[in-house]
Amino acid sequence: MSGTKKTEISRRDFLWMTAASTMSMAQGVSTRNVKPLPRGKPSGIPFDARFTDIAAQAGLTFPVVYGGLSHKNYIIETVGCGVAFMDFDNDGWLDIFVLCGARMDESTPEASNRLYKNNHDGTFTDVTEKAGLIRQGWASGVTVADYNNDGFEDIFITYYGQNVLYRNNGNGTFTDVTKEAGLIYEGTTRWGSGCTFVDYDRDGHLDLFVANYVDLHLDKLPKPGANPYCNFKGVPVNCGPRGLPMPRNYLYRNQGNGTFRDVSQEAGIAKLERTYSMTSVAVDLNNDDWTDIYVASDSTPSQLLINKHNSALSEEGAERGVAFSADGAEQAGMGVALGDYNLDGNLDIFKTHFSDDTNVLYQNDGKGNFTDVTLASGFGVETRYICWGTGFADFDNNGWPDLAVVTGSVYPEVEKAFPNYPLKTPRFIFRNLGNGKFEELIEEAGPGIAEVHCSRGCAFGDFDNDGDVDMVVVNLNEPPSLLRNDVKNNLKWLKVLLVGTKSNRSAIGSRVIARYGGKQQAQAVMGQTSFYSVNDRRLHFGLGQSTRVDLEIHWTNGLIERFSNVESNQLITIKEGQGITKSALPRVNRSTPNA
Repeated sequence: MSGTKKTEISRRDFLWMTAASTMSMAQGVSTRNVKPLPRGKPSGIPFDARFTDIAAQAGLTFPVVYGGLSHKNYIIETVGCGVAFMDFDNDGWLDIFVLCGARMDESTPEASNRLYKNNHDGTFTDVTEKAGLIRQGWASGVTVADYNNDGFEDIFITYYGQNVLYRNNGNGTFTDVTKEAGLIYEGTTRWGSGCTFVDYDRDGHLDLFVANYVDLHLDKLPKPGANPYCNFKGVPVNCGPRGLPMPRNYLYRNQGNGTFRDVSQEAGIAKLERTYSMTSVAVDLNNDDWTDIYVASDSTPSQLLINKHNSALSEEGAERGVAFSADGAEQAGMGVALGDYNLDGNLDIFKTHFSDDTNVLYQNDGKGNFTDVTLASGFGVETRYICWGTGFADFDNNGWPDLAVVTGSVYPEVEKAFPNYPLKTPRFIFRNLGNGKFEELIEEAGPGIAEVHCSRGCAFGDFDNDGDVDMVVVNLNEPPSLLRNDVKNNLKWLKVLLVGTKSNRSAIGSRVIARYGGKQQAQAVMGQTSFYSVNDRRLHFGLGQSTRVDLEIHWTNGLIERFSNVESNQLITIKEGQGITKSALPRVNRSTPNA
């Protein structure tokens, strides 16, 4: 009609409207009610990695207290927390920092975050009290890095309530410097979720991105079953996140003097559409050597904050294909894994979701645009479990990164009525077949994978320094699991530890591209990944039969360095601008029974 103005709707607006329309559906958590695809014929290829839970004999004995056992009346009881592999004393051995929660209806003085020091023999000692890290409360996420560039890794933790920054004193102790760092906030209570150190302005000082999950006021929450958002398949359950208000996220700039300044407004964070934000990952996704931020969002569109090189971040998740599923549906984004599954030198995204839905794999085209390849890659066969922590790692060192996922329900009340929705469920490994497809393994990957738990965060690293990748897993209301990986082949590997000089000392945001045997694989140093957790900062590359590898280092500040013919089966430390400075890897004493 003449005189009628044509209205054009962008892809972003269309997808957001589609997501908004689904918010009116019953149930507090997004799920697409997807049936699993038929499983194909097993490949028959032996899997040379085997996981065994040695937590008890290793000394990881304190339970992760988190909410009620037989019922959970509040959403805060359900989400759980993360865990970190970190070398807090710089002895070359990974220590373990486990977060903890509380109970709603009883005092639990033993409930605290726990720091376990690696004894170099396959066991750990609880040094929490000595380190000054005893603390009660509802901990959520953790990020670890050297924010003041003094050579020791510091810890930031999000809470329901006040978040906490611990400075590493370099003598085995930590000091709470939240107030002096300018990170105390006033006003309404926040529920901190994903958090990550990130040098978004490339000045060599680590900034801090802090997400928030729900604008939660316990005295205003409806009771289980009170409305459609408090119901799961007819069973009254805790309410949310749908039906509850959404908070906003924050970015704090490191001033270089031990303090942080809230720059959420000027960086564009404060004006973004609000979501139920969970895990936050800081990494360069469009290969422009500036660190971006990806935020997994629960039951709302996930967000990709592209770095614009001018101290501003632009949210482009929908345009770039990582906000929704391939059919434009929002999903219950919880955990995030970053890895180069197809060995094209680009970092792809894997995101975990709720039961009755697939997890999702987004393939990166190298320019930060993504395609949902979930079904083509074989992930459509698994929709049974609520999935949380996850990570890419080459568990069998064959040169192809595999994927691990841990699981656990949020509704203990449901299992009695629906036994096919149990509270405790197994973990699983998706083994990379090297042809763009993955194969799910449970029993085949060992008892540590097949055993059932109600798990949340998990982290990946080589705690016993034997050349493979192990796992530590948070289990709600149980001690954590320490899954030792025993690889029964002689394939090659290389570990790379980056130390920044002009870039931040922890090299958070830096990428490494390893080239070996005609392949290339990208990895990045990250301050948070999995679900609210932190991996070993030493990047581990399985190399297959290759005895030599070429490395290309993209430092956070933009410097690119290359190293040729690096020998396999060693740890190398690369200091920015100074080359390879160390090649030693301390080894576990194999005479001990737990080694």
